[in-house]
Amino acid sequence: MENINVLDVFKALSNETRLNILKWLREPEKNFPAQQAHLPKEVSIEGGVCVGDIQEKVNLSQSTVSHYLSLMQKAGLLEAVRYGQWTYYRRNEETLAKIAQFINEEI
Repeated sequence: MENINVLDVFKALSNETRLNILKWLREPEKNFPAQQAHLPKEVSIEGGVCVGDIQEKVNLSQSTVSHYLSLMQKAGLLEAVRYGQWTYYRRNEETLAKIAQFINEEI
Protein backbone atom coordinates (compact mmCIF):
# COMPACT_ATOMS: atom_id res chain seq x y z
CA MET A 1 0.00 0.00 0.00
CA GLU A 2 1.56 3.19 -1.15
CA ASN A 3 2.23 5.92 1.45
CA ILE A 4 0.73 3.85 4.28
CA ASN A 5 2.83 2.07 6.88
CA VAL A 6 0.61 -0.83 7.88
CA LEU A 7 2.56 -1.43 11.09
CA ASP A 8 2.00 2.18 12.19
CA VAL A 9 -1.71 1.77 11.55
CA PHE A 10 -1.94 -1.42 13.59
CA LYS A 11 0.15 0.11 16.38
CA ALA A 12 -2.17 3.11 16.49
CA LEU A 13 -5.18 0.80 16.70
CA SER A 14 -3.66 -1.40 19.41
CA ASN A 15 -4.83 0.93 22.19
CA GLU A 16 -8.47 0.78 23.33
CA THR A 17 -8.80 4.54 23.75
CA ARG A 18 -7.38 5.29 20.31
CA LEU A 19 -9.64 2.65 18.78
CA ASN A 20 -12.63 4.19 20.56
CA ILE A 21 -11.72 7.67 19.30
CA LEU A 22 -11.72 6.32 15.74
CA LYS A 23 -15.07 4.61 16.33
CA TRP A 24 -16.61 7.75 17.85
CA LEU A 25 -15.38 9.87 14.96
CA ARG A 26 -17.31 7.64 12.58
CA GLU A 27 -20.47 9.37 13.86
CA PRO A 28 -19.26 12.60 15.48
CA GLU A 29 -22.73 14.12 15.66
CA LYS A 30 -23.86 11.26 17.92
CA ASN A 31 -20.75 11.13 20.10
CA PHE A 32 -19.66 14.76 20.54
CA PRO A 33 -21.27 18.18 20.99
CA ALA A 34 -21.95 20.38 17.96
CA GLN A 35 -18.63 21.65 16.58
CA GLN A 36 -19.23 24.98 14.88
CA ALA A 37 -19.32 27.10 18.08
CA HIS A 38 -15.83 28.63 17.65
CA LEU A 39 -15.93 28.96 13.89
CA PRO A 40 -17.39 31.53 11.52
CA LYS A 41 -20.18 30.18 9.33
CA GLU A 42 -18.02 30.18 6.20
CA VAL A 43 -15.49 27.75 7.74
CA SER A 44 -16.37 24.07 7.40
CA ILE A 45 -14.77 21.32 9.46
CA GLU A 46 -17.13 18.63 8.21
CA GLY A 47 -16.86 15.62 10.47
CA GLY A 48 -14.18 17.27 12.60
CA VAL A 49 -14.18 17.28 16.38
CA CYS A 50 -12.25 19.72 18.57
CA VAL A 51 -9.41 18.23 20.63
CA GLY A 52 -11.01 19.56 23.82
CA ASP A 53 -14.22 17.62 23.17
CA ILE A 54 -12.26 14.43 22.48
CA GLN A 55 -10.25 14.97 25.66
CA GLU A 56 -13.41 15.46 27.70
CA LYS A 57 -14.94 12.24 26.36
CA VAL A 58 -11.88 10.06 27.04
CA ASN A 59 -11.20 11.73 30.39
CA LEU A 60 -7.41 11.72 29.97
CA SER A 61 -4.87 14.53 30.17
CA GLN A 62 -4.55 16.96 27.29
CA SER A 63 -0.99 15.81 26.62
CA THR A 64 -2.03 12.14 26.42
CA VAL A 65 -4.92 12.90 24.07
CA SER A 66 -2.70 15.09 21.88
CA HIS A 67 -0.12 12.30 21.73
CA TYR A 68 -2.80 9.75 20.76
CA LEU A 69 -4.22 12.01 18.06
CA SER A 70 -0.74 12.72 16.71
CA LEU A 71 0.04 8.99 16.47
CA MET A 72 -3.21 8.38 14.65
CA GLN A 73 -2.61 11.28 12.29
CA LYS A 74 0.94 10.10 11.50
CA ALA A 75 -0.46 6.63 10.75
CA GLY A 76 -2.88 8.25 8.28
CA LEU A 77 -6.02 7.37 10.25
CA LEU A 78 -6.95 10.98 11.05
CA GLU A 79 -6.83 14.33 9.33
CA ALA A 80 -6.35 17.56 11.26
CA VAL A 81 -7.89 20.91 10.40
CA ARG A 82 -6.59 23.90 12.31
CA TYR A 83 -8.53 27.11 12.64
CA GLY A 84 -7.09 29.77 14.95
CA GLN A 85 -6.33 28.17 18.29
CA TRP A 86 -8.57 25.17 17.67
CA THR A 87 -7.62 21.92 15.98
CA TYR A 88 -10.31 19.59 14.71
CA TYR A 89 -9.75 15.93 13.89
CA ARG A 90 -11.73 13.72 11.55
CA ARG A 91 -11.30 10.25 10.14
CA ASN A 92 -9.28 9.79 6.97
CA GLU A 93 -11.76 7.62 5.11
CA GLU A 94 -9.40 7.06 2.18
CA THR A 95 -6.77 5.45 4.42
CA LEU A 96 -9.40 3.42 6.27
CA ALA A 97 -10.67 2.05 2.94
CA LYS A 98 -7.12 1.09 1.94
CA ILE A 99 -6.57 -0.68 5.27
CA ALA A 100 -9.84 -2.57 4.86
CA GLN A 101 -8.78 -3.60 1.35
CA PHE A 102 -5.34 -4.67 2.63
CA ILE A 103 -6.91 -6.82 5.35
CA ASN A 104 -9.35 -8.36 2.88
CA GLU A 105 -6.71 -9.14 0.25
CA GLU A 106 -3.52 -9.77 2.21
CA ILE A 107 -4.41 -11.22 5.59
